[in-house]
Formats: sequence, C-alpha cells, structure tokens
Amino acid sequence: MITTTTGAALEVRNPSDGRLVGTVSVDDRDAVNRRATQLRLAQGAWAEAGPRHRSRWLRLWRDWILAHSDELTDLLQAETGKVRPDALVETTASCEFITYYADHAEEFLADERVKTAGVLSLPKRLSRTYQPYPLVGLITPWNFPITLFLMDAAPALAAGCAVLVKSSEETPLTCARVIDGWREIGAPPVLAHVTGAGGAGAAVADAADFVQFTGSTATGRQVALRCAEQLKPVSLELGGKDPAIVLEDADLARAAEGVAWGGLFNAGQVCISVERVYVVAAVYEEFVARLTERVQSLTQGADAGNDVGAMVTARQVDIADRHVSEAVAAGAKLVAGGRRGAAGNYYAPTVLVGVDHTMSCMTEETFGPTIPVMRVADEEEAIRLANDSPYGLSATVWTRNHARARRVARRLEAGAVNINDVFSNLFAMTLPHSGWKASGMGARLGGPDGLHKYCRVRAVTEPRLPVLPKELTWYPYSARRTAIAATVLRAAAGRGLRQRLGLNKEQSK
Repeated sequence: MITTTTGAALEVRNPSDGRLVGTVSVDDRDAVNRRATQLRLAQGAWAEAGPRHRSRWLRLWRDWILAHSDELTDLLQAETGKVRPDALVETTASCEFITYYADHAEEFLADERVKTAGVLSLPKRLSRTYQPYPLVGLITPWNFPITLFLMDAAPALAAGCAVLVKSSEETPLTCARVIDGWREIGAPPVLAHVTGAGGAGAAVADAADFVQFTGSTATGRQVALRCAEQLKPVSLELGGKDPAIVLEDADLARAAEGVAWGGLFNAGQVCISVERVYVVAAVYEEFVARLTERVQSLTQGADAGNDVGAMVTARQVDIADRHVSEAVAAGAKLVAGGRRGAAGNYYAPTVLVGVDHTMSCMTEETFGPTIPVMRVADEEEAIRLANDSPYGLSATVWTRNHARARRVARRLEAGAVNINDVFSNLFAMTLPHSGWKASGMGARLGGPDGLHKYCRVRAVTEPRLPVLPKELTWYPYSARRTAIAATVLRAAAGRGLRQRLGLNKEQSK
C-alpha cells in the first residue's frame, strides 16, 4: 500500500497493518536516461568478457542473495504482506534461475553450425551467432518483486546485456535491495534500478533496446504500442484467468488440495493462479466438500504459522470483493470466506459455487483469494468453457488417466497445462513460459530460448572450398552466362528429374 508524500517520493506501507516500511525517491525521465547512459557505457566490456566470466559474477550474486535470505524475506513480507512460506519461495527458490543460466550460458551462446537445406548453399559453411541487446528494460509487477525480476535479469545478464529495472511503485524495496547485492559483491555496473509509476516505466521502455513487461493486459497493450512505434522488440506476460478441470476419474483428495493451494497461494496474487474451476457433475459434490473443508481450515494473518497473507493493494481487495458480491447477487452461493478483513488488505479465502459465465468472478481476472467452482456435464463442456476466455496463460487438468489428460491438454488454449499439479511449469526452466491470446506475447525461460530472446541473431556464411575470382551470377551479365545460371538455378530449385533438366511439359511439346 503506497501513498505519495510531499516532494518526489513514495511511502511504502505494510499491507497487513499500514505501518511505514520505507520511503523511496521517484525517478523522473532525466534520471532514467542518466542511468541508461551509464549502463550502456559499461555494457560493452561486460559483453566482451564472455559468458564464463559473466557466470562467475552471477554465481557470486546468487550466493549473496542466499546469504541475505533472512533479511530479504523480512523486507519482502513487510512490503507485500506475504506469509513467510510464500516469501521464502522468492528469496531462495528464485535463485535457481540464476544458477540455471550461469551454468548454461557458455553452452547456449556458443556459435551454432547450421545444416544446408539446398544445393545453392552446399559450398558454404553456415553458422548462427548471438549478440546481446545492449540495454534490456525490465518492468516488473508487485506480486513477486524478486521472482519475476530474477526470471528475466538472470538470462539477460548472462547473455551480456546491461539491465535497467523499473519495479512496481507498490513494492520497490526488495528488488532494490537485491540489486544492492550486485553492487556489494563488486560486480560490473551493468544492473540498475529506478523507481516510479507509469512515467518511469515509459522512460525505461524508451531508453531500452528490448523491453520485458509483466503486468496487466491493459498496460501491456500500451507498452506494446510504444515499442511498436519505435520498432523495438518487446515481450509481454499479462493477465490470466486460469482454469482447472476436474474430471470424474480424478484423485479428488489431491485435486482439492492442489486447487486450494493453486488458488490461494500468495493470496491468489499469481499470474498462473487457479481462478476458475470446472468439475464434472458426477464428482462435483464430493470435490466441493473436500475443497470447502480445506479452505475453511486455513488461517490468515501476518503472524508466523498462518497460511494466507494480505493482498498488496486495497484496490485489489476491492476487485475481489466486487466479484464475490456480484456473483452472490446473481445467485451464487458462498461456502467459505467472502468477507473483508477487519484491518489491513485482507480478504478471506473464498469458495463460490453455483457460478456461471454471466458472472465477473468467472470471466474477469480477480487476482485474489477466491475460487469459483462450476458444475459441468462432461469433459467436452469443461474444455469449451475453459477456452471461453480472452486469456490463455495456463491451465490444470485433474484425472488419473494420463493419456486422457494429454488429450485434454492439447485442446486447451493456454501456454502451459499442468497435469495433476499447479505451478509446476514456472520452475521448469527448459520449458517456455508464454501466454496465449490476451495473456501475452513472447515467452520466458524455455532452455536456450530464454537466453537467446535477449540476443540479436546473426547469420554467417563462409566458403567451404577455395573460391574463384568471381561467381557465375556476378557481373558482367551475358546471354551465355545467364543461360548457364538458369540451368543451375533450375536444377537446384526443381523437384524431380524432368524439372532439374528443364524438361517440363511446356518445353517438351
């Protein structure tokens, strides 16, 4: 929860109780441009040093983060209202992104030999090389200030880019402290942080050569338009309304536990949170009973031992409350939760039943601790309703039949599908993390692709054999040379003996 103070500064307050956590200055466009200029000056040497050198710095940075995990976890809890187990995922597990790209940077950035695909390129040795974008701009959201920063900063730095980060004005402190760690280990000055709202984000987008944005679909469209005007590459991870499908042959005990955690982890403030559930009629009642029992058993609060924390912003509490209120007014039933906390940005973990697609809780992104559950007739109806959304970030399928699960997964319009699990794709770094439809453009991670996205690709050709003074197709043109060239080109491009010899039907008449 943030309020603007007098002067160009922001107050950061704890969402749990409103107490002041810290005050940060706001960077204007000139400040952003100064940092961008400084980063560009340092980037050349960083790129020239090579991936092995860069990986050593990345590993030192990872070790600093892990050594300061208690401090970072405390700060993260203070500015986001997370419960400690949720916060620890960021301050520890997120370091896996650094380790992965540090371990593989040299391999992924090596020049690649490419096979020829036709006669004309046979005399050439073909290769593909990777050149980093000089300056990458990261615009990150408030729900995961460390994870969603490291997910992009690690591969960009490993690739040889300089990185300029604009973290959310709601939660700027933890990201800034992690970047302090980069300076404290004495790493080259190729990583910097700026603070502010939309104006600072726009300045970062203008200053960078490549932009990675994570946030709402509405803001993502604005970022994409701004980059398109400048012919600048951009990658977007945007909103989601991720469905879960529970089929009649599912392990209902596991499905209920998975949906509860997948819908309520981080108070439901996860891009790939379970936001709507479709349960086949034959097991609907039992599933709802199991889910309700689990959700009703959860505790909420800032103290140690609680399960669900606060929401970062009061605005997000308003959205969750509106979705629940509208659903109940339209005939839905609350079986758990459905109320604001007495203080702080709390909303009780909620389960709604009797819902349908006329209700905002099933069609609009909630980004809060609510789980609406809808009864469906069968698998076909579940798939149809799951796909009836402008979003397509991820989905889950619950069934004991793995062949059936894979069949359903292929029909879902989503960038990732987790079978009998939730969130498992997020730390599967060899898989792409991408959004379909209004959920994004481009992808994160994906093994080598997650690093190559921060590079410009160069094609290189070189002769395999000693060369003549000039090629057959070079100047000067003549009828004889043109005829020879035509025969060679036809033979190279044609398919079948008659075409290769120029004996097509028209010529043979």
